[in-house]
Amino acid sequence: MATADILTPTSFPVAPDHMPSTFNENDNKSKPSTNGTKGSAQFDAQKHLQFAPPSKTYSMKELGYADNAGVSPIGVSEPFPLFSPEAIIQMRKEVLSDNVWTHYQFSSNLAQCQLRGFAPEYAPFVYDAWRSPEVLKIVSDIAGIDLVPAMDWEIGHINISVPGQDEKSQAVALSDENDKPIVDWHTDSYPFVCVTMLSDCTNMVGGETALRKGDGSIAKVRGPQMGCAVVLQGRYIEHQALRALGTTERISMVTSFRPRSPALPDDTVLTTVRAISDLSELYFQFSEYRLEMLEERIRIQLKEIRDRKRARRSFNTKAMKKFLLEQEKFLAHMNREMVQDEMVTKGFTDDSHLISEELKGRSRKRSCTDSE
Repeated sequence: MATADILTPTSFPVAPDHMPSTFNENDNKSKPSTNGTKGSAQFDAQKHLQFAPPSKTYSMKELGYADNAGVSPIGVSEPFPLFSPEAIIQMRKEVLSDNVWTHYQFSSNLAQCQLRGFAPEYAPFVYDAWRSPEVLKIVSDIAGIDLVPAMDWEIGHINISVPGQDEKSQAVALSDENDKPIVDWHTDSYPFVCVTMLSDCTNMVGGETALRKGDGSIAKVRGPQMGCAVVLQGRYIEHQALRALGTTERISMVTSFRPRSPALPDDTVLTTVRAISDLSELYFQFSEYRLEMLEERIRIQLKEIRDRKRARRSFNTKAMKKFLLEQEKFLAHMNREMVQDEMVTKGFTDDSHLISEELKGRSRKRSCTDSE
């Protein structure tokens, strides 16, 4: 998934027959409250941002990774205030609306309830917030690289967990097992994510994000409070969300980012999002921005060879062949990620997104156990 804050169901959920899946409007027990907020609002950075810089950011090097790992030296931030209470209320109103639940709810073996792809149509406040220059600057400054949303489909992805009565009654019994994850180890599909908490975490115990460092040891980053966020270079760092107790709901919003510059690498994969997306929309948006990157790269290269010609310099065959090889790899990667629709198992993500052989082995062992 695109986040370290996905909640794993206690049993393997049945994948929906089609995408998107349908939400039963009469099943109010599974739908969190929107706090009864009415009316609409437009995002205003002056009014709706409550930003304060994180107390610390951790570099990839501090996490035990090579200096050239990822697209930025920054690995993860401590939680930091981002949105005002009024902004969070409006976001909750939009993302928990009946239209979103009806048309954009997804389920998978990684998360029982997710809302995806709804922002442009049903959440204008959410969409404008993550597209605003002010928010983009905040996220980019913390990440140490100029970022843009990966694509519209990945703006405001929502992960939801609402404990059932059985889970509540077992809370005391689970209190000694806080280190058990609510989502297993994974990497994200996109270079960076910004995870924002939409729930009141006042009584929450646990809920940290565990990061697997370069040497295999584990580091923990505390979970954000309502309106606060964490920036993580999750494409390159294996991570998991640890169990949280003492809360009636846990709703997090995840927006994925990629480098703005077309000259920088784009290591986006669709492994963890393919099975929980409208493939037609996902593949269109993925193709659109990747082809725009290629178009801009070609323009830059064309200008380079024209400038050399005007300067009466010889043609740089070696440089051109290097450029062409890089674009061949770029297109081949793009082609691999767009798996034929009929080959995609809806609601199921395999372990190909994992990095370490140890975690891949654990995942395969669990898969074998589940299938028995």
